[in-house]
Amino acid sequence: MWKNVEKILKEKGMSIYKLSKITGIPDNTLRNYHSKHSDPSFTNACKIADALGISLDDLREKKR
Repeated sequence: MWKNVEKILKEKGMSIYKLSKITGIPDNTLRNYHSKHSDPSFTNACKIADALGISLDDLREKKR
């Protein structure tokens, strides 16, 4: 999931810090998602999607 978040952050010129401020999710928590140690809860995934102006489906990594 985080690969999609990173791509969208880059497209929007947004940092993890700014995403943290918008969502209220601690910066450290977002960085843990980034390092692939954990996936966000449903609530946090919703906050991230809302902050980025995308749907939850856009966060999913499509598996074939």
